[in-house]
Amino acid sequence: MEPLITIVGATGTGKSKLAVDLATRFNGEIINGDAMQMYRGLPIITNKIPVEERNGIPHHLIDCVSLEEEPWRVGLFRKESLRLIKEIHSRGKLPILVGGTHYYTQSVLFNDVLVGEGEDEEAAQDLQQNERDKASPKSEDWAILDAPVEVMLQKLREVDPVMADRWHPNERRKIRRSLEIYLQTGKPASEIYAQQRRQRLEAGMANGDDRDDALSHAGQMRYQTLFFWVHAEKEKLHKRLDARVDTMVEQGLIEEAQRMSDYLKEKEAQGVTVDQTRGVWISIGFKELEPYFAALRAGVSSEKELEALKRSCIESVKTSTRQYSARQIKWIRNKLWNALAEVDTAHRLYVLDTSNVDEWERCVTEPSERIVHAFLSNERCPDPKTLSALAKETLEEREREYQKKLAAATSADGPAVIMKQMTCDLCKKTMLGPEQWDIHVRGSSHKRALKAAAKRAQREEYLRNRKLAEAEEGSGSGTNAVDAPKKDDEKTSL
Repeated sequence: MEPLITIVGATGTGKSKLAVDLATRFNGEIINGDAMQMYRGLPIITNKIPVEERNGIPHHLIDCVSLEEEPWRVGLFRKESLRLIKEIHSRGKLPILVGGTHYYTQSVLFNDVLVGEGEDEEAAQDLQQNERDKASPKSEDWAILDAPVEVMLQKLREVDPVMADRWHPNERRKIRRSLEIYLQTGKPASEIYAQQRRQRLEAGMANGDDRDDALSHAGQMRYQTLFFWVHAEKEKLHKRLDARVDTMVEQGLIEEAQRMSDYLKEKEAQGVTVDQTRGVWISIGFKELEPYFAALRAGVSSEKELEALKRSCIESVKTSTRQYSARQIKWIRNKLWNALAEVDTAHRLYVLDTSNVDEWERCVTEPSERIVHAFLSNERCPDPKTLSALAKETLEEREREYQKKLAAATSADGPAVIMKQMTCDLCKKTMLGPEQWDIHVRGSSHKRALKAAAKRAQREEYLRNRKLAEAEEGSGSGTNAVDAPKKDDEKTSL
């Protein structure tokens, strides 16, 4: 397996700087994993690292999508990232994947990862992208997505009982997404997930693995990966993020956001509708300032009112930025760390403390270079918990939480369900998880298959006995007179 460095962390912790430092030191190239930074222009809102700070290091998947293009989904990002990693390796260089949109980067890291399986809106949409044009639901069908959660859940039980049993009745968004997948594709989401797993299993077996090996490889890392989690104490990070927003305003954040707003108005005048729920339009710094731009266009507010509204919108940018950083940290804690622990790779995740930027050399540069050198030289890497007090506290907390999860999964009353493929050899169908298996074996099609199999078995047994009887009769007619009495005696004794 070829090496890959992956850098994750909340916004404002210094991921881009660390990537440039390591790429400079170890002959690397950088792959951007921030969905917003893929869009051309808008350097302030998307917080791209300035060209002069890139130290001549190639940066891929940055400034590669225009506003007019269809926003990328996670599947396209994964495909392009895998292609780039292969190219970088072929040049004898070290690929460094820098993740801000962590479900994007995680889709690259694992062989078998159903990103967004009820967890993320855009990622879940990618799962059925190839199927969505095959069904044309009626408008009244879609109305149920705005119904109370109890109504949606009841409908989901009818069309996809496996997914309905998976979600708690309070998980409205996940219930809605599972139902939406069914409406868009005409297939239950559970069936789509099972089909994907079957395809990966078949691919593994086509590569020479037997079934057990192919299943055991599910979820394994694609590359020999070293992880750096660039982390900071919460209060210090929040102060840093607030200060960064103020700096962005000074650099032209409001003017850049207004150009985006003017672009939308121009498209609206042309009769073109832009989906503002996807792509760069959901970036922090644009949607929060839109009320200010609307007031400017209306022209009915005083200068004092406009100034107060602008200050309020800037505060909203700061609040949204802090909330986004919390969501990023939550993903690393709960999704990435657990995924690494499940494949016994958590020991390759190193927490780097960037709480004090004045201590960057001691807390970040020195330990990261030492670890990468050992990693690339196949030498023993240090214990991740020894880097700092923050690293020890953070990783020990993760280990405790993971042990609780394992205990819950193995207890008699544990809520966790291990999703495992089960194949019905009789029906030639593969199910995902015990719920789907139970539904299948109780279903009428399986019962019909059982009856048909029983009838076939009876007929085969009848034909087999008949052939044996005919063979015995044929053998008896060919027996000579001397042997015949002996054979009759044997039959009698039997």
